[in-house]
Amino acid sequence: MERRIFGIETEFGCLVRDDRAGTPERVVEEVKNHCFYQKKWGLIDLHARDYSFEPARSGGFLVNGGRLYIDAVGDHEEYATPECTDIFDAVRYNKAGQWIVQNLLNDLGLSEVASFHNNSVDHYGGHTFGCHENYLVEMQDEDFFRASFNYLLPFLVTRQIFAGVGRVGGHRLNFSSMKNSVMTISDYDVDYQWVSNFYGVEIDPSVDFQLSQRADHIVKTISSRVRFNRAIINPKWDSYYNFSNLHRLHILYGEGNMSEYATALKIGTTSCALSLVEDGLLGAEVEIRDPLETLRAVSRDPSYKWLVKRKSGGTISAIDLQRIYLEASKKRLGGFDAQTEWVLREWEATLDALERDPMTLSNKLDWVAKRKMYQEYIDSEGASWQDEIMQSLDIEYHNVNPAQSLFTALEESGEMERLISPAEIATAAVVAPQNTRAKARASIISQLINTRSRDYVIDWDLVY
Repeated sequence: MERRIFGIETEFGCLVRDDRAGTPERVVEEVKNHCFYQKKWGLIDLHARDYSFEPARSGGFLVNGGRLYIDAVGDHEEYATPECTDIFDAVRYNKAGQWIVQNLLNDLGLSEVASFHNNSVDHYGGHTFGCHENYLVEMQDEDFFRASFNYLLPFLVTRQIFAGVGRVGGHRLNFSSMKNSVMTISDYDVDYQWVSNFYGVEIDPSVDFQLSQRADHIVKTISSRVRFNRAIINPKWDSYYNFSNLHRLHILYGEGNMSEYATALKIGTTSCALSLVEDGLLGAEVEIRDPLETLRAVSRDPSYKWLVKRKSGGTISAIDLQRIYLEASKKRLGGFDAQTEWVLREWEATLDALERDPMTLSNKLDWVAKRKMYQEYIDSEGASWQDEIMQSLDIEYHNVNPAQSLFTALEESGEMERLISPAEIATAAVVAPQNTRAKARASIISQLINTRSRDYVIDWDLVY
């Protein structure tokens, strides 16, 4: 791949099966404290990184260069990978986050009564939580990239045909039953209310299964105030190097893929699409009429035709729209290196298979694996999509405990393709990538742990 730095942030859902374990919030706090105080897998923040959302001791940086912390909105255990330049490293370090939180649960003796889930929706309460992606992008100024969003959004809302994790059922937002007014909410310095406390969230009984867990909950294409405006893109524009035009692009609309293949394809194809945007190689041929409508329509289309309304008129299938990005990427990036060739080859093969028969990808894509497994269960047990057991199965697919995870069961039976070995994942939990600033950060953290330092400040871009 062209040199680009990227990373993944995952907010884990926490399910408590026994009241003796306490509340999910208590489990999350215990796991975080055990990581830094007993296991010493990192250094806890001694100072507030953000007075409202990341107060002192709410988390810290890890010996692998990543970060484990409690997300203020919802009290989720959140893991951020270290900075990566290799898509398979991104997969490795993303899986390492699951390895870390599960081993902390095991060490605390809580694995039988509590579990973490790499999913993005609460079927019962209507809450949604994120799996976000960060990419280093090159731009002369903010206006340049803002003007190009219309060329990136069509890719992001249609990549769910291979990157969606799938979900049972659906939700709908009821804007007429808002529980709080904007003015009431804005009176608080910090609020810990879910988006469902602002927009009414209801179960939509018309949906059996869809591609995306978060499509029903996204209400903006671009937003800086994301707690009440779940958006596709959050324009943070952090500058990473003082004397360059490199900035961080924060993609909010992502989902917690369990499939290593889907994760690698998601990161690789998105990096390709960003290269096209940076070089100004996209135009009206990819523009669509309504990205949010497209997001939901593609997710909910049981026919898998996935028709998208073009801004210029007429329709195009999501597969053919993705092919425009693919062909432009082949012209721009073809032959760059072996990893780029892997992305372009697998992107094309996946689109071809989706066009022929999506179910042939059940060993690679999360949503297809789920759809096949759930349909087999319905057929054998005489169940229906509306049965509560289907929601339970949906949650357990994303359980990061190998002894309980439906995904792991598929993987261990050879029904899901692996790209990374368990040994590589365990190593990634304690060793940083060797070609980004994460290496220096991790080295300093290890030294500070060994010297038992009690005077330090650590952030993504500094240690002192």
